[in-house]
Amino acid sequence: MSDDFAIASKFRSPTGFPGALGRFFLCSITVLGSFWGMGVQHYLPWAFFNQQYLGLFFALAMASVFLLVKARAKDSATDVPWHDWLLTAAALGTGGYVAVMYPTLAYRLGVLSPDRWILGGIAVLLVLEAARRVAGGTLAWVALGCVLYANLAYLFPGLLYARGSSWARIASYLYLDSGGILGVPLDVAATVLVAYIFFGQALYAVGGDKFLIDLALVAMGRYRGGSAKVSIVSSALFGMVSGSAVANVAVNGAISIPMMKRSGYAAHMAAAIEAVASTGGQIMPPVMGAAAFLMAEFLNISYGQVALAAAIPASLYYLALFVQVDLEAAKKGLAGLPAEQVPRLRNVMRRGWVFLIPLAALVFGLMIADWDAGKAGMAAVITVFAVGALQKETRPTPAKILRAFEETGRTMLDIAAIVALAGVVIGALQLSAIAFKLSMLLVSISGGHALLLLTLTAVGCLFLGLPLPTTVVYIMLAVLAAPALVQVGIPPLAAHLFLFYFGMISLITPPDCLPVYVAAAIAKADFWKTGWLGMRLAIAAYIVPFIFAFHPALILMGTVAEIVVSVVAASIGVFFLGAACAGYLFRALPWWKCGLFGAAALLLLLPKWSGAALALDAAGLALGVIIILWEWNRSAAAATRPESAQRLENLGSGKT
Repeated sequence: MSDDFAIASKFRSPTGFPGALGRFFLCSITVLGSFWGMGVQHYLPWAFFNQQYLGLFFALAMASVFLLVKARAKDSATDVPWHDWLLTAAALGTGGYVAVMYPTLAYRLGVLSPDRWILGGIAVLLVLEAARRVAGGTLAWVALGCVLYANLAYLFPGLLYARGSSWARIASYLYLDSGGILGVPLDVAATVLVAYIFFGQALYAVGGDKFLIDLALVAMGRYRGGSAKVSIVSSALFGMVSGSAVANVAVNGAISIPMMKRSGYAAHMAAAIEAVASTGGQIMPPVMGAAAFLMAEFLNISYGQVALAAAIPASLYYLALFVQVDLEAAKKGLAGLPAEQVPRLRNVMRRGWVFLIPLAALVFGLMIADWDAGKAGMAAVITVFAVGALQKETRPTPAKILRAFEETGRTMLDIAAIVALAGVVIGALQLSAIAFKLSMLLVSISGGHALLLLTLTAVGCLFLGLPLPTTVVYIMLAVLAAPALVQVGIPPLAAHLFLFYFGMISLITPPDCLPVYVAAAIAKADFWKTGWLGMRLAIAAYIVPFIFAFHPALILMGTVAEIVVSVVAASIGVFFLGAACAGYLFRALPWWKCGLFGAAALLLLLPKWSGAALALDAAGLALGVIIILWEWNRSAAAATRPESAQRLENLGSGKT
């Protein structure tokens, strides 16, 4: 966790000219990204290469990192040292060179002139240092290893052998080619993610965050375990507009975790619920994590198709969490929130109904009108500010609008550094041709068996997720493992969603799980207890990807009958699985009944559409219903039994 401590205090807040320059850069990132997302460049009298914009975006983002992010945690929080000014100038120079000269460079990309490989080498070093500052050293070392391998591959034996490329070719390729720094990851970040991060910040500026929390309170606050259910609903709603697990925990957890602790939840339980609920925001449409937008680009499909495919698995994820939280509340006798803490729906909707309009505009743009993701996001941003101006209490002040621009740019710094580094990794892997070889190796090791290959890939995702964020895990395995999964018969969309899910799960899988760490810090809970409990609460996320990989009806690929039967069976199976994990239904369940519930769940969750599978579904449903009726009858009998007899039974069973 050493990197986590460094990340927590990474930003500096310079004053005077450095501070003003940093804020100007941050706002410029947002303004340029917004204009490009809306397609304003198409209406100008000049033609622009996309790489020119990416070069300018790269220059502003990297310069902002070196101005506003400390090289070491112990550095001054206000002063910018001379070497960071030098790095800032280098970032502006390397990115500005692409922005100005690319029309000339584009026609002679294969020429290894000194200006290209020298500036390329500087750009790669800048990316490595920027990623180290914002995401920790592990990520930078992984990328550096890939670059070294691209040059030294001739030293490796067997399958890992390759001719290797010269340093000049590596530097020039990573700097200027669309397979390197200026590739798909940076393109998606600069043209799409800016809009969606701006959307979240715009909602905060007009008070939309309070509306989301109040809506969650109205929906769930009065029921048993209401505080935890409010956390789940509000975290899912926050996730729909931010897609960032750590940001969700920080924003929502500051409110929900103390509320859960006051309601009677243990500190580690409150932290685990918040971490799991917030992490699910990455897979919850309409605004998912950054990797979902990259997935649309890799598969050459619309983002709306990705979001629709992810909807049912995301719902199953939250259903498993919701069931366990509800049963934990019943086990501990936790009531809902007091009536005075639950707002009235009429009051909430009177103040906040306008915030439903931007969400409707976003869904319309993505799912119905099939706009580009960036255009749909910016339409939602404009709608937020427009509807916010309708009421005095939601009308944003100029200061809040400026802060939304600035915070959008600040959030983009982490993303820009990570996706630029992902471009370095992808480019280095392509130069060495290792991606194709590893894909063949995976198929060979698995013997062509899809289940074994999926298991190996899932373990690889979790292993890579120890030091790397979801986006980088997904990008690396989309290049290395996705072709192998497709080769053994997994549909491409299912294969990429599988990688996305397990990349996301790594965020809540100990030992290195930053959302869990942040939630545990807020709750003042033990990190390890929180982490292991979080894995149990997120159990559906470890199982459902295997199901839709074999049975893509869960991602809406199939006939209506297949989809309906799959969704119903999976929902019931997830309910049984949640009860088995909670160890409670109408009363505490012994271990063997939990095992039977788990078996019933697996029978229902087994993939494939066939007569045998339907028979297994029927067997699982019957087994689960038998246990439910058994427990209901026993609990009803216990409730009507005289208190003295109940006490004797408890004594006889060793209960106190």
